Amino acid sequence: MKPPRTPVSHLLFQSKFSRNHDKKLSSPPSIISRLQNPPRFHLFYTKILPSSSVIPQNNKINTTHFLESSNQPKPIIKITSFHSLTKKNESFSSQFLDSIKKPKPIFKILSFDQKRSFSSSPSDPFHSDPIDAGSSIRKPISLWPGMYDSPVTNALWEARSSLFERQTNASENTLSQNELISKPPSKSRTSILYKFSTDYILREQYRNPWNEIRTGKLLEDLDALAGTISFKHCSSDDSSTRSLILVTASVDKMVLRKPIRVDSDVTIAGAVTWVGRSSMEIQLEVNQSSKETSDSSNNDVALTANFTFVARDSKTGKSAQINQISPETEKEKLLWKEAEERNKMRKMKKVEGKKGISDEEVNRLNELLSEGRVFCDMPALANRDSILIKDTCLQNSLMCQPQQRNIHGRIFGGFLMRRAFELAFATAYSFAGSAPCFVEVDHVDFLKPVDVGNFLRFNSCVLFTELENPSQPLINVEVVAHVMRPELRSTEVSNKFYFTFTVHSDAVRNRQKIRNVVPATEEEARRVIERMDAERCSL
Repeated sequence: MKPPRTPVSHLLFQSKFSRNHDKKLSSPPSIISRLQNPPRFHLFYTKILPSSSVIPQNNKINTTHFLESSNQPKPIIKITSFHSLTKKNESFSSQFLDSIKKPKPIFKILSFDQKRSFSSSPSDPFHSDPIDAGSSIRKPISLWPGMYDSPVTNALWEARSSLFERQTNASENTLSQNELISKPPSKSRTSILYKFSTDYILREQYRNPWNEIRTGKLLEDLDALAGTISFKHCSSDDSSTRSLILVTASVDKMVLRKPIRVDSDVTIAGAVTWVGRSSMEIQLEVNQSSKETSDSSNNDVALTANFTFVARDSKTGKSAQINQISPETEKEKLLWKEAEERNKMRKMKKVEGKKGISDEEVNRLNELLSEGRVFCDMPALANRDSILIKDTCLQNSLMCQPQQRNIHGRIFGGFLMRRAFELAFATAYSFAGSAPCFVEVDHVDFLKPVDVGNFLRFNSCVLFTELENPSQPLINVEVVAHVMRPELRSTEVSNKFYFTFTVHSDAVRNRQKIRNVVPATEEEARRVIERMDAERCSL
């Protein structure tokens, strides 16, 4: 028979039991003294180490440094000392606890004319350094204009927050007396710098699975920068502004002139180039130096984008008049003329859209629908090198969250552009059978605002393909965003996005075939003709 087990308590206390269990439990004096005089509480002093402390200090780091290494990065919180608080330093503990309840922003608001460096290296909050997007700490919610979590967007909105604070503190009568002025484009010029070559953490946020730039995030940043530029133009010389709501109305053709690498620094700069009564056009340029040289003076333009913003009165919601523009240099005057022509073309398209269908358009519709009717009526005899538009469709849905709102409390337009681009990329990927290459943004329309709590659905399809050039077949993708209201059993279109992709040269060499896409209904044929005509006008 096995002896009875010894109680676990013998590890802490030396216990002795009599047969009648009349002896009390005894403890070593050292343990009893500790239990009688316990410390009030313990305080860990912590130190936040800069992000550069977890990155190897060399310039030859590649994007797979941490992915292939078995040694994972150490935590950035390091315990430097330990102390038990007693009555002597009890007052210090209360001061420490009070101090940590008050967040201190590390951003220092600079003038908009300075170049902003988007890097995650540490910076002194009291030194006039460029805004550091990688280590942003938010202000209290009452002072933070917009909640969308993106390093560049956070930095841009943080820079704008000083103007919002002044606007909040100013009286309503003072703001209403601001008169309209004329400003040169140089007053609204703003640029941002991505230090991809030295900042590993920032580079990781913009790298896609193929070690290329995430175009969707770049579109997101372009919209945020255009919003900042429009805000600067509408503000007065004393940095105050009237109570306006500035929203993205449309984005014109955005052509990628050369691939944007994720291992080299990128600069985005832009300014207001044209102003109407309540609308303005902002042109942005994405510059990246070539591999052969790192000299910023030899930067090449990789992408050009034209955003149209409109101003609305925050109280009435009606269009509001904005500051005019006075071009100074020859280049600024040329950009103004080009923007004026684009504005005239937009007005002409609206007028033509209200007219009836001509006989020529009827013939084009019937020609497009001829092959689609074979698919519907005699599918066994349909051309196997073609496919119906409805068979290329993808869709996804989401609930719009408060964290996705902009400075006006509505869903950030850049977020919608990124979601639409990523769905369009997936649509082209599943259609082509290989990872597509981005070519251009054909057009973007912001028809209705999207609010927090809206049920949003994105529908995408390959609208048509261009196969005239076998070495670079083009895939035109349409994405339409719908705001759905199940309680009212209603839905309305909020945005339309049009993107163009192609396939890699390897896929062309492997004789990968891109199929022709045909419409099956008259409504689909009208959409195809509309986009084809828009493509011809933009050439």
